[in-house]
Amino acid sequence: MGLLLLLTSMLLSSYFHSGRVVTAQRSFTIRNITLSIEPAPDVTRDTNVTLRCQAFVSSSGQEALSREYRIYKDGNTIYSKNTSTSEDLLYPLSEARVSNSGKYKCKISIERRNMTSGAEKLTVAGLSKPVLHINKGVVSEGEEVTATCTAPGETGSFFFYFYEDSKEIQEKQVNTNQAEARLHFSSTGHHKIHCGYTVLVTPESFKSEESLSVTVSVKALPIVAVLEIFPESKIYEGDKLNIFCSAKSKLRSSESIYLYLSHGNQLLSSGYSTVNHSMVALAKDPGEFECRFEMGNVVKFDTKAVSVTELFSVPTLTMYPAEVFQREFVTLTCRSESSASERLGRDELTYTLDPTESPLISKVNGVFYGRALLYDFNYTCVAKAKEIVKRSEILTVRPKVSVSTPKISVVGRAVIGQSFKILCQSDIGSLPINYTLLLGYDQLNTTTVKEPFQQALFTVTVRTSDEISKYMCEARNSQKEAPLSKRLNATVIVPLTNPTLTVLPHLPEISEGDNLYLICGVNGTPPVTFKWYRVGNEHPLHTNTTHRNHTHYQVSALSKEHSGMYYCEAINHANILVRSDLVTIEVRLALWKKVLIGGFCLLALSVLVVVVVLCFKSKRVRVEGAAVSVWSERRPEEANDEESSMVSNEPDVEYTEVVHPRPLDPARVPPKKGTDTVYSELQNSPHGATDHHDYQGSVEYAELNSEQPGINHFPPEINHHQELPVE
Repeated sequence: MGLLLLLTSMLLSSYFHSGRVVTAQRSFTIRNITLSIEPAPDVTRDTNVTLRCQAFVSSSGQEALSREYRIYKDGNTIYSKNTSTSEDLLYPLSEARVSNSGKYKCKISIERRNMTSGAEKLTVAGLSKPVLHINKGVVSEGEEVTATCTAPGETGSFFFYFYEDSKEIQEKQVNTNQAEARLHFSSTGHHKIHCGYTVLVTPESFKSEESLSVTVSVKALPIVAVLEIFPESKIYEGDKLNIFCSAKSKLRSSESIYLYLSHGNQLLSSGYSTVNHSMVALAKDPGEFECRFEMGNVVKFDTKAVSVTELFSVPTLTMYPAEVFQREFVTLTCRSESSASERLGRDELTYTLDPTESPLISKVNGVFYGRALLYDFNYTCVAKAKEIVKRSEILTVRPKVSVSTPKISVVGRAVIGQSFKILCQSDIGSLPINYTLLLGYDQLNTTTVKEPFQQALFTVTVRTSDEISKYMCEARNSQKEAPLSKRLNATVIVPLTNPTLTVLPHLPEISEGDNLYLICGVNGTPPVTFKWYRVGNEHPLHTNTTHRNHTHYQVSALSKEHSGMYYCEAINHANILVRSDLVTIEVRLALWKKVLIGGFCLLALSVLVVVVVLCFKSKRVRVEGAAVSVWSERRPEEANDEESSMVSNEPDVEYTEVVHPRPLDPARVPPKKGTDTVYSELQNSPHGATDHHDYQGSVEYAELNSEQPGINHFPPEINHHQELPVE
């Protein structure tokens, strides 16, 4: 019994943990969660807004589930709450402000399960009017004023702006609805101050209206800066200027005030109480003089401009002639266009050249004469009077180099009938250079070279080879006589014409085993590239480039396979391709093959003749009885077509053998049906022979049938008509 209770206790404890039922006993699901904004997503300032988070959860059992709610604004948690009730979560925003604008979400978590609602945007419109407060309404120069700007009832992140007469003077960024600014005014009088602010609601900002203006009065301090310059008028260059700077005050001593005396950006003097400075007046420095002091935040200054009359103007250095060539004479003149004659005598103004080691000499005051150097040289004119020194701008004398005799050449290749370029170029010479192309002595065209890498190119066309030697060019960069180049000496390329393909040996004599030479020739300027082709082959059989107008291609040990049609192509630097006519080559049998075949034919014919003759003789021997030979000469017109084909130059002879039966001893020879043979030789008339065969004659065998018993009967295979050709 105790063991049973122990087992029951262990089973029950497996279903309970920390005083709650495990998930296996309690099942739930989060169906949905929504967030709504009440009364509306878009509201005005001071509206009471409520965020309602509503979760839809289904569960088994009666025990309430523990829920955790979180409210997010723009991704940041602004509120969280744990509850066991299924009621909606309400998050109030009392008297909503612009800073409450943003995107909100709601999230619920139950036992490691969670769900987040969609985002809802709240927009709050309207900002309170800023209020500006000034701690002092009347101040003295340099005195500080504290201005406070407030945004009543607003929250969030702020930018406050302070304005003086509609011009922004300060900016403050704070996280509260109030900001302070310390103001200083640089001038006396009345100054109107106002402020405004902007609330930052990422990623937007909302700007308020401006506050009411507050007037601040600034009183002047009874102290001034005094600047004095002597002489005060009719100041000429070289006069001595005396300048005094001081501070004057009615209420306090000026000994503690520090003064600054300056001329433009140059500080001339500084010190307490009074400072002074002496200098020579110069027309080139007409800037203002300033006396200035600083006392705390107060700055006082006095300025004066001095008008200085020019004693003499800055000299100008000129050259004559404007263009000069090396070693030619040149004149430099130095002059001041104006001078104060009431203060300056005629001989008091002197001119010199700098550097003093200049090769030019002075003829009169301000005029310098001499030969130009071989290189560039910088000159400066120095004018001096009453210790006033003025320098001219630098004049660089660049002696020009006379152009050298030009060289004329062909760019690329000159081809008859095709345009090409002629280059004219001088090795030395100052730019610009005018190049003129001449044909004979007639001017064709002129071009100007202005840049160092520019070339003088002329496009021409020649019709004959001799025409190119008539071209010349001249170069000119001065008024001097222009040098003339030599006549153009260049190779003129003649385009290829009249392509021919010659075959050796001659076509009827080409036999197997021979060496074939295909000779291709053209008219035109070498080098020439020749190519040989066989019809049916895309690629050339052979390619050769030569400096002659003809060359050959050899085919060794000819065979029947070399028969075909051949042609050649040629091209030179004119880039005009020419092609020969087709040549048909037929490779015949070799001579030894012909002889061998003829020998075999003769041998076969001889054997045939011998066989026929032997057969003929053997047949005559066996004939028993008298043989009668009938010789008749047959007339040409009596010959049939077969016989006429056997006619030769000699009269044809036809043999006809006639065997007449004789009575025989019946006892010795039994009666037998046989054939009588008649041999007759018929000689054809030579006048009727039109066939030119090599045969000398023909033999005709005729069998005559007889009822009488006969002799010399031969096998039927030799008793037929047969032609025997005779050599």
